[in-house]
Amino acid sequence: MTAPVFSTLGCRLNAYETEAMRELAAAAGLEGAVVVNTCAVTAEAVRKAKQEIRRLRRDHPEAPLIVTGCAAQVEPGTFAAMPEVTRVIGNAEKMRAETWAALKAPDLIGATERVMVDDIMSVRETAGHLIDGFGRHRAYVQVQNGCDHRCTFCIIPFGRGNSRSVPAGVVVDQIKRLVDRGFLEVVLTGVDLTSWGADLPGAPQLGDLVMRILRLVPDLARLRISSIDSIEADENLMRAIATEPRLMPHLHLSLQHGDDLILKRMKRRHLRVDAIRFCDEARRLRPGIVFGADIIAGFPTETEAMFENSLGLVDECGLTFLHVFPFSPRKGTPAARMPQVSGPAIRERAARLRAAGEAALTRHLAAEVGRVHRVLTEGPRMGRTETFTEVAFATDQAEGRIVDAAVRGHDGRMLLA
Repeated sequence: MTAPVFSTLGCRLNAYETEAMRELAAAAGLEGAVVVNTCAVTAEAVRKAKQEIRRLRRDHPEAPLIVTGCAAQVEPGTFAAMPEVTRVIGNAEKMRAETWAALKAPDLIGATERVMVDDIMSVRETAGHLIDGFGRHRAYVQVQNGCDHRCTFCIIPFGRGNSRSVPAGVVVDQIKRLVDRGFLEVVLTGVDLTSWGADLPGAPQLGDLVMRILRLVPDLARLRISSIDSIEADENLMRAIATEPRLMPHLHLSLQHGDDLILKRMKRRHLRVDAIRFCDEARRLRPGIVFGADIIAGFPTETEAMFENSLGLVDECGLTFLHVFPFSPRKGTPAARMPQVSGPAIRERAARLRAAGEAALTRHLAAEVGRVHRVLTEGPRMGRTETFTEVAFATDQAEGRIVDAAVRGHDGRMLLA
């Protein structure tokens, strides 16, 4: 039996869902296929998806080639028109066992229904594809999918659908199983994580879920939450940050920009002062907490002064890990119809943001030298601290353990221990 070949592009959630698809394909007995799980967050992501499809077709000339993921959901016709592609499957369809059973049919290559992409906005269910333990030493648990917001630059709601939450009891049960299997750290993931619970009875909030997990799974050593919208951080989440040492002191923030007018044109739900106030408050509650952030450079109508407001956020919010996105217009979004910033200006501003991020990371690394950190080992020679800072070990370590590591230096990217 030749197992299917899977290729994943894009976010951690895509990687999570690829593992779920791998299990579904195995259960269906699918053999010899190639599956590409695409990303649609930027035009560049779609270009890379096409490039990956062509590469895989060259490597596997006779295999059925199946394309799924956000780009397939948003632009099914684009991928169906590629001669390399056998089938295009939507984001909802890829999580259904019957889809993979149908793909096993002997007439797959000649099948007339080449595109299986329904209206993602009609999807209401979640959690049918929960798996136990994506990740070798750190487990990722999807608790939410989709997004109810409509930021003017973002195509993702049209790829993921509206927000759907996994019930707290289901999440807790899965985390208990993961801990029983030996996982020391669990990361809660989602498309719009802070919207978790809004569609559940009683409308619980993310902080309620965090507190419940920590209370009901006392043997869980570490809990992380992935990217959040800081304006939606609820009271219990802030309480957990302040009082729960097992909740790791690292937050990745969906900031996107530092200028109020651009934030309004993005249709974001916060102002510059809100971002700064949140970081100040979280740092007051949890001294030593570390922030990452997404920031877009060159959003339509962005002037140099507006860009400087974004640049200033690095210091004013005390950001450490910066994810910089040069603006890329996505067809079908309002931002694509706004007056565009020139390509050279976008690239130059993105480079300045990245340089500011590199300087911030260097300062953070230098401040850690001489300290002892609790590090989750992810390989014989690497691991991450509680603040998610990468550590390189001089000698081999047992994998999947939490060890004390004395930091003796850094190389500009990671700590050396």
